[in-house]
Amino acid sequence: MPIRVPSQLLDDFFLELDVAMTDREFDEFVQVNNEMRIERSAKGVIEVMPPAKSKTGFKNSKITGQLEYWADSDGSGLVFDSSSGFKLPNGATRAPDASWVKRTRLAGLSQDQLDDWLPLCPDFVVELRSSSDRINRLKEKMEEYIANGAQLGWLIDPQERRVYVYRPNTEVEILESPESVSGEQVLPGFTLKLSKIFDSDF
Repeated sequence: MPIRVPSQLLDDFFLELDVAMTDREFDEFVQVNNEMRIERSAKGVIEVMPPAKSKTGFKNSKITGQLEYWADSDGSGLVFDSSSGFKLPNGATRAPDASWVKRTRLAGLSQDQLDDWLPLCPDFVVELRSSSDRINRLKEKMEEYIANGAQLGWLIDPQERRVYVYRPNTEVEILESPESVSGEQVLPGFTLKLSKIFDSDF
């Protein structure tokens, strides 16, 4: 029977479970604990996080909303929110706060693969730091995305009003209090406005 994690353990904490699970057992574990945010590292460690709190959820919606608006107009790819899991080439299962995948990459997948965690790394990923997130852990996740095929990644830290920009074979670029950040050649024409994230009145 899948493990049930008591919700009171996760009000503000990140929990790691070094428990060996098959893909099917992991799927069952996620379903039983569906109110949690759950990922799995490349080494098989289960990482359980509390649900996003209200301010983080609001800010994340502003990111996903802007990305979705651009993607609908551009048409070359699909946007995924923080509930979407991806099985990376290194074996980790991750769920970025926002992501985008080219349609051409999705076209080669079977219906079963499309119904499951997508067996690929998104072309573009965003992680939004919440009040309980450890910045070094998020930086490690961003490096993992790039190592597994992401072409562009943003780590947005509202607490410090800072954006870390990740690209393959390039040092991380740090933007201090930017008004916006560009999608560059990966997301041509997309610019994320950061006022609703850095200066939210909620």
